[in-house]
Order: sequence, then structure tokens, then C-alpha cells
Amino acid sequence: MTDDHELRVSKIQNGTVIDHVAGGQALNVLALLGIDGTNGETVSVGINVPSDRLGRKDIVKVEGRELSQSEVDVLSLIAPAASINIVRDYEVVEKNRVVRPDVVSGIISCPNTNCITNADEPIDARFTVLSDGVRCDFCDTILREDEVAENLDVN
Repeated sequence: MTDDHELRVSKIQNGTVIDHVAGGQALNVLALLGIDGTNGETVSVGINVPSDRLGRKDIVKVEGRELSQSEVDVLSLIAPAASINIVRDYEVVEKNRVVRPDVVSGIISCPNTNCITNADEPIDARFTVLSDGVRCDFCDTILREDEVAENLDVN
């Protein structure tokens, strides 16, 4: 017997399911992955769906793509509770929780206009990962979790 409140999203044959993303962050996850619909990827997105663990969560399913470790590292900054499920032939073959790296480089821009990374120098912004955000290694500017997505350098 099925529950009337059960979430029904079609299974994917091969690809990645990103589950337990904080409610409202799915579009940031898509931006982070460079998915804007122009390359023809098949993507399913659930936003603010009920979750026992998070209250509300987002789910992103990307057909035909497995995430790289650097993509997972950045994902961990905006979705620290996320799990990554790799699907092959409609079966989950690998399931991992994201793990925050100690340092991230070249994927977040420092919002401090006086930071050396914003002075036309050949230096990538580098951030030390904190429990609730990141700190610029050059100017010590701190970005909280909710500010990281606004400063992603995904171009």
C-alpha cells in the first residue's frame, strides 16, 4: 500500500542523485554543477519536500553524470548534510555522505574588494573550511554557509 504523501520522482537509469540538500539550495547546486538546461541534461529537482531528518530538503537527480571529487567538495560547502548516490542500471551502486575538505581553492570568490585575489594578480582565492563557513587565507574574510553560494566562482 502506498502512502498518499509519498514523493514520486522517476528513477534514473545512470547518473547521480544528490539527496538531503538543505531546502531552497537545489538551484545553487545546479549552478555549481554548471547545469542551466542548455546542454540537454535530464534533471529532476524536488524543492522543499518533507524530510524526517531536515524538516524540508531538496533533491537533485542528474541523468548521465557522475560528480567529480572537486564538485563534491564544493557541494559540501552549500549542502553539508547531502548524500551522493551513484546510479547505474537503475540501481544505487554507491552511496556517500559529502565530507568537507580542509581547504578549497579556485571555486569561491572573496567578496572583499581589497583582497589580493581581487587585484588582477594571478592568485586563486583559497579558503580554509570552518564548521559554519569558510575563511579567506589571504584577507581572513569569513563567509557563512548561506553566503558561500552567493560567491561561487562557477564560470
